[in-house]
Amino acid sequence: MIRISLLLLATVCVCCSTKPKELKTDILALNIDSTAKPNDDFFQYANGAWLKKNPIPPAETYWGLGNLVRDEIYLRLVKINETAASSQSSDPIQEKIGNFWKSGMDTLQIEKDKLTPIQPLLDQISRIENLASLSQIMAELKSKGVSCFFTDYAGQDNKQSEVITYFITQGGIGLPNRDYYFNKDDRSTRIRNEYKVHLFRIFKIAGSDSAKASKQTANVYRIESAMALASRKLEDLRDPYANYNKMSISNLKSMAPSVDWKKWMVDSKINSIDSVIVGQPEFFSALDKMMKKESIESWRDYLTWHVLDSYAPYLHKAMVDEDFNFNGKILRGAKQLRPRWKRVLRAEEEAIGEALGRLFVKEYFNENAKKRYSDLVEAIRGALKDRIQNLTWMSDSTKQKAYEKLASIKKKVGYPDKWKDFSELEIDKGSYVLNLIRSNEWWQRYSVAKIGKPVDHDEWYMTPQTYNAYYDPSNNEIVLPAGIFIVPGYSDEELDDALVYGYAGASTIGHEITHGFDDEGRQYNAQGNLKAWWTKEDEKKFKERAVVMVEQFNAFTPVDTAHINGEATLGENIADLGGILLGLEAFKKTDAFKKNEKIFGMTPLQRFFLGYSLSWAGGTREENLANQLLTDVHAPEKYRVNGPFVNIDGFYEAFGIKSGDPMFRADSLRVKIW
Repeated sequence: MIRISLLLLATVCVCCSTKPKELKTDILALNIDSTAKPNDDFFQYANGAWLKKNPIPPAETYWGLGNLVRDEIYLRLVKINETAASSQSSDPIQEKIGNFWKSGMDTLQIEKDKLTPIQPLLDQISRIENLASLSQIMAELKSKGVSCFFTDYAGQDNKQSEVITYFITQGGIGLPNRDYYFNKDDRSTRIRNEYKVHLFRIFKIAGSDSAKASKQTANVYRIESAMALASRKLEDLRDPYANYNKMSISNLKSMAPSVDWKKWMVDSKINSIDSVIVGQPEFFSALDKMMKKESIESWRDYLTWHVLDSYAPYLHKAMVDEDFNFNGKILRGAKQLRPRWKRVLRAEEEAIGEALGRLFVKEYFNENAKKRYSDLVEAIRGALKDRIQNLTWMSDSTKQKAYEKLASIKKKVGYPDKWKDFSELEIDKGSYVLNLIRSNEWWQRYSVAKIGKPVDHDEWYMTPQTYNAYYDPSNNEIVLPAGIFIVPGYSDEELDDALVYGYAGASTIGHEITHGFDDEGRQYNAQGNLKAWWTKEDEKKFKERAVVMVEQFNAFTPVDTAHINGEATLGENIADLGGILLGLEAFKKTDAFKKNEKIFGMTPLQRFFLGYSLSWAGGTREENLANQLLTDVHAPEKYRVNGPFVNIDGFYEAFGIKSGDPMFRADSLRVKIW
């Protein structure tokens, strides 16, 4: 959800001296585009020189500052993998990592195997005779990581956060978003047509002749189109109440009788539950009608496709190349396939990432860094408390509950205190795909085993080396993986407070904490339950302010005539704006701000905004940008800078923005929430 960075052994000091170590160069100064003006397009002004010096590599669809850091992470992870692969150690973690690496890099064996690792799944599908056997195979495939029919998972009950329950939601389509099946613009139409060609080619590679592949393609596309039609739009999925529909197993049966839900639960190893939370009931009603309408042969084709689609990136070259041709080139604009070692690392992250992270932090992350990040969290927490106290539109009763929630936010910094136990997961030197299948089965068992048990509040849902961070509303916690605040090429003592508070405090910590109070997160209370805690009047005032932001972002058209979806991106846009305000509030309490000494000719206030902008230095291909507008709840990088900045008084002060400038917004049009 945000930019997160990790590099070498460097760590950011959040208690930096007010003046950094003497430098010959400054990353903020180096990135400035001297041909651009801050009052015209601040993103271009702040990052234009960086963009010019860092064109998008052929294998990438986006390239930003964080990619440079991620490459350094990858080099560290390769070292860990190669050491594990050559080690004679009896350490089971090292053994699993070494075996996974060997199997993933053994292209000769993978070419020899072709479809052999997934053939048992394809054979099972070919034996489906009726709806009963269809449901049974569907459960089997889902346990092996095959995305089909719908999405299901174990998670915390939105209204009873201490209870782990079972969720089912819409899913089952092959294109990234339901709108791809229906939008009439030229780009969407072309992608639909290319998708059908892609289906045909995959079926051909899997052994179908042209006539059969054509029929299979038609069956799959017809079924997926019907599923897409029954699916809710991206913005509609952000309403937690509308997507919370708890029902008994008997009511589930009434909603979709074609699925034997009791047997489904048994086949999925889900025991002792009497209710399920359904995200979108209308989707399952439509799915039931489809199951009765479509032939068993059509469902066999559908499931065959989703097995092939799920494992194509890990199979032999013909499958990998065709998968990349559509999903990489056509859909997202990449020019060439990423090197194999990077693709294996990405798969390993999904399979046994926390085991890898355990070795990673042992070598590259220390307790001093963990404390520094924790201190910055507290500075930002204090800043939000101050801002809540000074709100003129919120009542005292709501403020008191907001204080309670803010104080209750749990911080997780660096890495888990308790690691997952992968001892029962078999990873050998043999088949790469079988290792992936077994890891998917392990994660399925691990997940459903939580149902009915107490919530483990120490669990992490990201690995220490993950290039991301998150706020979890059910746990009311922020999770910040190791090395989150690093500026590539600079050590911590070279970073001044202004840069750190913008780059790290605003875009990361402040952003995540604000998610607890955005349009969705604010609906959860201090205990993580979906429960109203605002007065009706305060809720109305919040929504009125949020509408201003929706309209503001709806007006941006990053590519073609496609505009940003202001409703779908609202939560992230609120978090960006809130993060900047909190970072600035905290920064104003530092000696660096109070002394107001210039660094490389820039005031502390200017360096704060440039530091935040540094977080989003990056460019994207048009194809990927168009895909992002349909599928992502985040606005493109440029608008994560220019969008919130026009709403911040300090920005106008720092750069002398005046009426008539493109970056100017009248005070009455500025978003004012937190």
